[in-house]
Amino acid sequence: MNDVLVIGIAGGTGSGKTTLVHKLKEMFGDDVVILSHDYYYKCNDHLSFEERTKLNYDHPNSLDTSMMIEDVKKLRQWQAIDHPVYSFVEHNRTKETVHVEPKQVVIVEGILIFENKDLVDQMDIKVFVDTDADVRIIRRLLRDVEERGRSISSVINQYLDTVKPMHEQFVEPSKKNADVIIPEGGFNSVAVDMLMEKIRSVLSV
Repeated sequence: MNDVLVIGIAGGTGSGKTTLVHKLKEMFGDDVVILSHDYYYKCNDHLSFEERTKLNYDHPNSLDTSMMIEDVKKLRQWQAIDHPVYSFVEHNRTKETVHVEPKQVVIVEGILIFENKDLVDQMDIKVFVDTDADVRIIRRLLRDVEERGRSISSVINQYLDTVKPMHEQFVEPSKKNADVIIPEGGFNSVAVDMLMEKIRSVLSV
């Protein structure tokens, strides 16, 4: 049985990390598993919708990272997992789970994945996507309005209240844990090609 390669892809909101992940998924399809930190937001059934909208989702405590670590460990051991599903519309975890079979390459992605040492220790390659703040806020604004049904004012207020300060407190300092820093993420064709070559070399063993 071949070893599993775990690649971590982190970066601030709107940095281009999801675009990078999608390009890798398009290239390798079912040969890779994508595990997003967003799946692991904690269940908040005890709170009303109004209360859930006011939570700080950019703080590490909003995520069940210990559960994600256990799932990555299982995939490393060629064990299947059932990861949770989170609704950004309801601001809560749903009742569903997604069954995932182990693959030789696991891509872990999220804003805060380099913030937790135990999670970082599970990664073989750590990539940080670095993009200017003004570009990131514009991308986030478009995404949250178009895909998540948010108002422009709510997105801007959330960015100023929690996203920006949490980025400065947790995300930016975690960049020091990266092996590779990629400007512009999935929009950086040279970096994408290099990552693809690495994955191809693992899959061809």
